[in-house]
Amino acid sequence: MTAAKTRKAAAEAPKVGFVSLGCPKALVDSERILTRLRAEGYLISGSYRDADLVVVNTCGFIDAAVDESLDAIGEALAENGKVIVTGCLGAKGSVVKDAHPRVLAVTGPHATEEVMSAVHTYLPKPHDPFVDLVPPQGIKLTPKHFAYLKIAEGCNHRCTFCIIPSMRGDLVSRPVGEVMQEAENLVKAGVKELLVISQDTSAYGVDVRYRTGFWGGRPLKTRMTELTRALGDLGVWVRLHYVYPYPHVDEIVPLMAQGKVLPYLDVPFQHASPRILRLMKRPANAENNLERIQAWREICPDITIRSTFIAGFPGETEAEFEELLQFLEDAQLDRVGCFAYSPVDGAAANALPDPVPQELREERRGRFMATQEKISARRLRQKIGRTLVVLIDESGEKGAIGRSSADAPEIDGVVHIRNARGLKPGEIVQVRITRSDSHDLYGEIAA
Repeated sequence: MTAAKTRKAAAEAPKVGFVSLGCPKALVDSERILTRLRAEGYLISGSYRDADLVVVNTCGFIDAAVDESLDAIGEALAENGKVIVTGCLGAKGSVVKDAHPRVLAVTGPHATEEVMSAVHTYLPKPHDPFVDLVPPQGIKLTPKHFAYLKIAEGCNHRCTFCIIPSMRGDLVSRPVGEVMQEAENLVKAGVKELLVISQDTSAYGVDVRYRTGFWGGRPLKTRMTELTRALGDLGVWVRLHYVYPYPHVDEIVPLMAQGKVLPYLDVPFQHASPRILRLMKRPANAENNLERIQAWREICPDITIRSTFIAGFPGETEAEFEELLQFLEDAQLDRVGCFAYSPVDGAAANALPDPVPQELREERRGRFMATQEKISARRLRQKIGRTLVVLIDESGEKGAIGRSSADAPEIDGVVHIRNARGLKPGEIVQVRITRSDSHDLYGEIAA
C-alpha cells in the first residue's frame, strides 16, 4: 500500500473518543477495550469533535465518583451526541438512563464484548482487506446475489411431529441491531435478495418481550413488523420464510402492497382439519386461515403464498384428508410442498393411535400434489402477457434463468428467458411472460 493510500485509509477509518474514570481495575478494562478497538481498525480520537462516537468508562463506588461519571457522560453528550457508557456505574440499575436517556447503550464493568457489540452497532467495524481474513458479510455458500438472514434460533412451539426444540432449544431472538448490521454488510457486498429465516419468524422478539434495540442511532423494536420495515429500507428484495399466521402478520402485508418488501409469504399451514391440527399442536385453524388469506389478497392482490403440508398424519381419516384437499381448492395457494408423514425418533406424534399405513400415506401425498399441480398451473397461466421484474440466477448461450417475486430459490419455480445473452447473475430485468407450465414461467426481455 502506498503512503498516499495509507493516509487515505487512516482518514476514512472511524474514530472513537474514550473517557476513562475510576480505579486501576477500571483502567485495565479501558485498556482492553482500546486494544480491541485498535485491533479492529478503529482510530482513537483525542477530542470529542473529531470522534464519531464516545465511550465513557465510569466509576460508581462513592457519591462523588457517581457525580463525576454523570458529569462526564453529560459533557460527552453535549460535545459529541453519540455516547456508549460502560463501567461500575452501568451496573447500578437505571442510574445512567435516568440521568441521560440519550445514551446509546449502557453496560456494566469488565464488559469488553458488550461494549464492542454496541460500538459495532453504531459505528460499524472498518474492513481492512490486508488484515481481515473474513469479509464483513462473512463466508457464504449461496451465490453472491442472494443470502439467507437468520434472525433467531430455536422454537417455543411443541408440534408433535417435530423435534427441533429438543435439539435447538426454545426461541432465542438475535439482537435487532446485530441482524440489521449483518443485513447491511450483505447489501454492501452486492446481495440483491435477503431471505429471512428462523424456525418461527413471526415470533421474533417474543423471548425478549419485544425490547427496543438500536440501529443507526435510532431505536428499533425487536419485533417482526419493525424488523421487516427496516430491512425494506435497504433497497433490496426481502423475502419472508416460515411465518406462522399470527394476527400481527397482517401488519406486514401493507408493506408488501407498498413495494417495501416482496409480496411473498411462506406460511407452513401443515393441515386443514381442526382435529388433526390439534393433534399436531399447531397454533392455528383452517377457517381463520382462509379468512386471513382472503384479507391478505384484498390488501395486496399480487401476494404469493407458499405453504407446506403433511399427508397421512397419525389418525388422519379419509374424510379429514378430503377436508385438506378442499382447503387447497378454497385457498388457491401459489406454491405448495407436501410430505408424507414420516416418524422421527423422539417425536410425540409417534405415540398417537391409528397410524396411517405407509402406502396410504404416499398415495394421499400423490393425490394432494396432483390437486395442487392443477391449481399452480392455473395461477401461473394468469401471468401470461404480464411483465414481471426478474432477478437473474443463471445465464448462458441460449438464454437466462431467473426468479420473480413469487419464486424463492431452490424451492419454487423459475422464469426461463430466451434471447437474453449477456445478462449476469444478480441483474434485475423486466420480462414479458409468453407461456407457462405447472411450475415455471417462460418469457423474453421486455422492450
